[in-house]
Amino acid sequence: MEPAKATEITQLLSRLSAGDRAVEEQVVALVYKDLRRLAKYYLAQERRDHTLQATALVHEAYMRISQQNGVQWQSRAHFFAVAARAMRRVLIDHARGVKAVKRGGHKISLESALLCSDEQSVELLALDEALSRLATWDPRQAQVVEMKFFAGLSVEEIAQVLNVGVRTVKRDWNLARAWLYGELTNSLAAPAPADAE
Repeated sequence: MEPAKATEITQLLSRLSAGDRAVEEQVVALVYKDLRRLAKYYLAQERRDHTLQATALVHEAYMRISQQNGVQWQSRAHFFAVAARAMRRVLIDHARGVKAVKRGGHKISLESALLCSDEQSVELLALDEALSRLATWDPRQAQVVEMKFFAGLSVEEIAQVLNVGVRTVKRDWNLARAWLYGELTNSLAAPAPADAE
């Protein structure tokens, strides 16, 4: 993204934080394309008849963001970090509504766990549970994963939002990715509970 546009978004978000609701339409116009690009990224490998479309994901995530009161927007990166969490919640809610959890005995990558087809609901729910466990152990690592995958933020943008160095973000990313891989592999390889059959 060009620096001028990022600066404009940050300025408008600052005005929005100060209570100037008149700039909300401008904010939407500037961030919508990026939010839609992110949603398309998540849903890119889905079936054509998938019940959750990119537009619906963006609209639902934005509705959740706009309902949050008192958010003090710091920057464009901060906005997309919040958007990442909202998109994650929408995808998880969708996965829970589409399919009951039934564990299989296969390994998955972190990337494939982010897809939200009916067949991959188990993986998405497993990722959500693993991220929740990671957040209790190391909240910052969980935030790094959310911002990188669900918001598509760069390492530099994540460092800015978390107010840490780029090297710290890279280290957190590597540690979190390794930890999540182990968690996802273990949870999805576990036998299904007897009552799930």
